[in-house]
Amino acid sequence: MTANMRREAILDALREAQAPVSAAALACRFGVSRQIVVGDVALLRAGGASIVATPRGYVLERPQAGLVCRVACRHRAEDMERELLLMVDNGCTVENVVVEHAVYGQLVGQLSLSSRYDVSEFIRKVFSSGDRPLSDLTGGIHLHTLCCPDGAARDRVVAALRDAGFLVE
Repeated sequence: MTANMRREAILDALREAQAPVSAAALACRFGVSRQIVVGDVALLRAGGASIVATPRGYVLERPQAGLVCRVACRHRAEDMERELLLMVDNGCTVENVVVEHAVYGQLVGQLSLSSRYDVSEFIRKVFSSGDRPLSDLTGGIHLHTLCCPDGAARDRVVAALRDAGFLVE
């Protein structure tokens, strides 16, 4: 298989996937190293492919169904799981987290969390890696882009975040 054929196969695998696909899984599937896959994805992106790296693997960016909104939040790192669960438990997908950095400007972390399992895996990775959440850079202040099925779900999330003291208004 040529490199171009492998890149097309990676795109096909991502199109068919129902969940994020890790670089390691793609490497195993195509008999190459993880670094080769990372390079292939970079080249595919440079060629215009909308591939997003999430904490659980690569996904193709797809048009969002439902209502997309942003909420501003503030909390301590130990409250992150509770905040994310409030969002997914009310039917919304947490697409990303955004912070404003003094030097780099807007920093975005792709999340794509839509279930309690997704949240628990994300929290496990954050705290087992020794890394800190992006919101630590801004004293806990951050934005989340949410994809909600409708306005009622968005309103439930906003109310739940307000009640928990996480919403910045």
